[in-house]
Amino acid sequence: MKAAFPVYDICKLSDFQQEDILVSRFGIYLEKHTDLHFPHKHSFYHLVLFTKGGGTHAIDFTTFKVEPYQIYFMVPGQVHSWDFAGDVDGYVVHFSEAFFQSFLLSNDYLQQFSFFSGNAVDQVIDLPDDIRQQVINLFENIVDESENPAYMSVDMIRTLLLQAFILINRKNAVPRQKQPSAYNYTLLKNFRLLIEENFATLRLPKDYAQLLYITPNHLNALCNDMLGMPAGDVIRNRVLLEIKRLLINLDLTVAEIGYRLNFNDNSYFTKFFKKYTGLTPEDFRKNTLKNPKP
Repeated sequence: MKAAFPVYDICKLSDFQQEDILVSRFGIYLEKHTDLHFPHKHSFYHLVLFTKGGGTHAIDFTTFKVEPYQIYFMVPGQVHSWDFAGDVDGYVVHFSEAFFQSFLLSNDYLQQFSFFSGNAVDQVIDLPDDIRQQVINLFENIVDESENPAYMSVDMIRTLLLQAFILINRKNAVPRQKQPSAYNYTLLKNFRLLIEENFATLRLPKDYAQLLYITPNHLNALCNDMLGMPAGDVIRNRVLLEIKRLLINLDLTVAEIGYRLNFNDNSYFTKFFKKYTGLTPEDFRKNTLKNPKP
């Protein structure tokens, strides 16, 4: 039996003295970590800005074509893998969940950036021409601060990263004709947080509506308006994503995964997964893990 897919923390990936932050040029990073093309996940925020290279990069089983001046943002717990073609370079930054919390008054500050939503389709951004050089300059300064630390270098890295996040988010934010109210935005955020905490045991919109002190109809209307799907689909998509993540772990049998997610009937678990993915759990596991490239 193969070992479970790895979960990396920052200390395992670098000798850099600060356990809450890793900064590197991507080409150097790849030379040191040749096994990261296999599916794996991180316990930290992970972003990569490509300046050259090609190939593919998969985030939570959604595959993207790698292109220069493309930036990837990933949140803790997401499964990803890559298959690069040719010489690849750019910048990579890892930072822990605590890295900004100790610096900013608002603990959920990062959640306002769409690219830290945890949804793969929001996390891959092609840098527009008019901000490309500004972003590159910021990352060059970040690398310089990490390689030549001076007084308050870590705080300087924090401020440089925040400048990059704000600059990219300004250009990437899609204007809405009708912005959601602060109440609806907070309600949706709390719904998603509750799903993260309870998706293994609570599967019905009415359960979450009760926790949010609103009606199921209100919750469905909110999700349809802001996400374009009913609340039940939001919950189910999170369950399916967790099944996919666990299927990459070869130390767990399909039956164990179903049991862990409170599917007490293994045949129902298989039918549930196949209904929404078109594959049995066994076939998904084989297709995802077959023929990994060295």
